[in-house]
Amino acid sequence: MQAIDCHCHIYPAKIAKKAVESVGEFYGIHMDLDDGTSDTLLDASRDVPIEKHFIYSVATRPEQVESINDFIASECEKHPEFVGFMTLHQDYKDPESEIERARAMGLRGMKLHPDTQMVDMDDPRLMTIYEIIEGKMPIVIHCGDYRYDYSHPKRLKRILAAFPDLVVNAAHFGGWSIFDYALEFLQDENCFLDTSSAQELLGPRRTKELCRLFGTDRVMFGSDFPMWSPKREYELFTAIDFTDDEIEKMLYGNAMRFLNA
Repeated sequence: MQAIDCHCHIYPAKIAKKAVESVGEFYGIHMDLDDGTSDTLLDASRDVPIEKHFIYSVATRPEQVESINDFIASECEKHPEFVGFMTLHQDYKDPESEIERARAMGLRGMKLHPDTQMVDMDDPRLMTIYEIIEGKMPIVIHCGDYRYDYSHPKRLKRILAAFPDLVVNAAHFGGWSIFDYALEFLQDENCFLDTSSAQELLGPRRTKELCRLFGTDRVMFGSDFPMWSPKREYELFTAIDFTDDEIEKMLYGNAMRFLNA
């Protein structure tokens, strides 16, 4: 069954190992892969039918924005199975121009990570960005961390109320490490969610429960490469006894709707 991995981070070869180490240190975990390059992503996805990868990287300083977007666009040119998402930073001076530049390069969406960017998800600077992209491109937002309040799902609820036409993937089932809060605030909201960095914490029974509580027409498969192996995440997810219709939507159909919304 064809699949899309809707949550992958990649890095230039010269910094790929250091970047992976930094992410592991930030979360206090051992990363599945020690290299976050495009080649490693493709190697880690062999033997499973993952046909597309949504790829991105995060700017932790405004001066990184343009070079990261250039890198993502160049990797998409090399690898037709990649779908590129731009980055932006709350202190970038001209977000509208960079959004238009990224779109002209073929980037299809945006990724923000409030915790590593150290900004409230509903900060006025980001609310301006949501207003610009509403109706133009979908956005992936890291949600949830028991250590911080930047990305709490209650903040996403406010964003969705302010921008009803904003197409959002609330990553990590809407609340990494605070999954019950995500269910409380986002169960009835109009957003997608992905499975990335969740299965190891939740186990198969709770993963299945959350998919059905949120609705299998909203959930998308994602690995969070290089934190986790796409092949292993795919195998864990498809081992759960979903119906054929449910698994087709979550592996492929929902991601295509999210991308083309």
